[in-house]
Amino acid sequence: MSRRRASASPYLFIIVLLIAAAYVLIQMNHAPRREPVRRAGRTPAVREPRTFNPENEQNHGGERREWNKASCQALGVSCGSTYFENWQTPAPASCRTRIRNGYPVPDPICTPGGVDLTITADVLRDPRWRTGCIRNCMESEAAKHVTYQWYGIHKPRENSGENQVCELDHLVPLEIGGTDGLGNIWPECGPDTTTLGNRYFKVKDRVENYLADEARSGRMPLEAAQRGIASDWTQYLDEANHYCASGGRC
Repeated sequence: MSRRRASASPYLFIIVLLIAAAYVLIQMNHAPRREPVRRAGRTPAVREPRTFNPENEQNHGGERREWNKASCQALGVSCGSTYFENWQTPAPASCRTRIRNGYPVPDPICTPGGVDLTITADVLRDPRWRTGCIRNCMESEAAKHVTYQWYGIHKPRENSGENQVCELDHLVPLEIGGTDGLGNIWPECGPDTTTLGNRYFKVKDRVENYLADEARSGRMPLEAAQRGIASDWTQYLDEANHYCASGGRC
């Protein structure tokens, strides 16, 4: 008889544990829930979506710093467009690129180039200036793709990173006060047989950086730089290449 009682005791202990656990669960389910305490006069904060300028530098955490639009307004910069020639919206496939010094230049009727007159040399020298102040201010990035149709160019499916062969380029770059209007934008494409750094739009970037430094330093009048690159950006290739070879911003 003593052996049977000893063997039954573990089962009795397990039953007691199960009953205790069930009691605890019942108490938890029936316990009243506490509502969060709200302070009088305060409403939950709503975080607005952040917008980022693609030109902003990155902080140490790798996130882009938001550009303060108030700084742009403080500069007196507004979204405007003054074209160098009378301009009308081109018909599809009516525009043709031309070749100068081995590089393409846009159709002067379809893309005469133009400027934002609120951007002066003093604005360019101000440390608060960013091209993000006027980028996409007149036309959205998607709307600018219509220029492919004007030039009869098929928009590449894969057009990013090392596979980028076309750029919707501002003839007069934003960094020297070019306008964001469609009369200053053209699809600059190719060649696809060379590396990214040697494609036409990358070569033109050297010219843009060179002229931006010339205008900011006062070595070249801003209007001369703007009209010069609009008439033929390839005329500055030698100076731009020398500028890059001498440690310029390229």
